[in-house]
Amino acid sequence: MKVDFYHLTRSPLDRVLPRIAARLHGDGERLLLVSDDANQRRDLDMLLWTYAPDSFLPHAQAGAGDDSRQAVLIAADVTPANAARNIAIVDGQWRDAALTFDRAFHFFGEDHIASARSAWKALAERDGVERRYWRQGDNGWEQAA
Repeated sequence: MKVDFYHLTRSPLDRVLPRIAARLHGDGERLLLVSDDANQRRDLDMLLWTYAPDSFLPHAQAGAGDDSRQAVLIAADVTPANAARNIAIVDGQWRDAALTFDRAFHFFGEDHIASARSAWKALAERDGVERRYWRQGDNGWEQAA
């Protein structure tokens, strides 16, 4: 399983996440977006409707309809009701339950750097976990580890 750590230093989540979600959707993949913060989930719901005028990314918040039909499901917990094999943790708090997916995207800013470091170190000891650390450089995203 792959875990991609995205350290948000230049571009905010609302500029990075839609591109990854759209790429996964274009590849026929499903995505679960997880945040404990109800306001952040609401903002993500609005963002995915409006991030680009020339695109459509089917999504919904968990419990708002038939979760199983959603390409992108926004939820408070790590329950892939949409049968997603990809998860994006967007509130900065790593969850080990993400390891049941094929790929995890862990987004965090400076306010969560200590917990991201702890998660990075803990995952080094897990068999079958491939970790990658991405940071924003002068020329865009760079893989740092």
